Amino acid sequence: MAQTLEKTLEPTSTVAPLNPDNVALLEQEGLTLKPLDPIGVEIYGSDVRNQLPEPAIKALEEEMANRGFIVFKHQAGLSPDELIEACKWWGGREIHSTHGVHPATPGRNRHIFRCSNDGRQGILGVGPQWHNDGSFEAATFSHSAYYMARAPENGGGTHFAHQGAAFEALPPEKQDFWERLVSVNSASSVTHPVVHTHPISGRKSVWLHLGMTGAVLERLPEEGLTLDQLKTLPAPADSFHLLDDAAMKELFNDYNDLLNDSFEGGYGIRYEYETGDLLFIDNWAVAHRAAPEAHLPAEQQGLRIMDRVTIKAPRNLSPHFGLPQYINMAGPHPFNKDGVWQAGGVGFRWKDDIRMQN
Repeated sequence: MAQTLEKTLEPTSTVAPLNPDNVALLEQEGLTLKPLDPIGVEIYGSDVRNQLPEPAIKALEEEMANRGFIVFKHQAGLSPDELIEACKWWGGREIHSTHGVHPATPGRNRHIFRCSNDGRQGILGVGPQWHNDGSFEAATFSHSAYYMARAPENGGGTHFAHQGAAFEALPPEKQDFWERLVSVNSASSVTHPVVHTHPISGRKSVWLHLGMTGAVLERLPEEGLTLDQLKTLPAPADSFHLLDDAAMKELFNDYNDLLNDSFEGGYGIRYEYETGDLLFIDNWAVAHRAAPEAHLPAEQQGLRIMDRVTIKAPRNLSPHFGLPQYINMAGPHPFNKDGVWQAGGVGFRWKDDIRMQN
């Protein structure tokens, strides 16, 4: 095992600035872009009821990949259909809905997942730990929308961490180790690489769901083969090692520390919403979690109502090393018997004193 991840207090990696060509193109459409520090972009002058031209959409999709998320400001009053149509600009250009519908959801629209800090208005307690949306799917959502129908008066935002910059903040020995890991979702048995190459930015990016992972496989090093060769060559079962309890806890705590360190390391932000904000994330480029204040009672924070919509990815986030996209968590596994293999629910509990609901 590699050494324990050390805390990083100084910025260790960078997030790309706005592309001047994209800015010029978008300004021609009447948009003003305001880069946030250190990640994200606010957009002024747009009404998402009117679809932007395809070159402008592509430019914004590139900025999402590079900077993690964009926020269309001043979009109050969107109807469910108007929100959903704007979500179809990105990724696979169709909605991928996998959730239940709260009774307070406008029109009981099945594509909208309504969250709130008042159980009469939406689902309570969603997303307290770092995660990416749709980790139980082979084609994990490429993008997600968070529409703040009502912002709480006393705060309750979302934390975002750039996963490409996070990978670069790892020490080299951790980078090498994590690139040889594949996670198995505890609920769906789908497999994903712990490090993938983002299809738009080209950056190696970390990916691990802290609330729904039942096992992690390590592709063991092989003398004479590079990592790139290992990724492309099928391998027998004895080429893989199933992480045990201690190794899983170290990995999960390292990942949590890495994203927690994003605020001081220059690759994370605590974003506070205004009513009418429509925020889109590149779900392959950033991890996120609800701020603790988001779950405080409405009587304390003010009422918070957020509508989430998830967008289908154009391709699967496939594992490396010749592994299949699914390994049945409900059945026996062909790996070492002393490792963690935990199906169902929230998966492996890496900490006993935290709530998991992602």
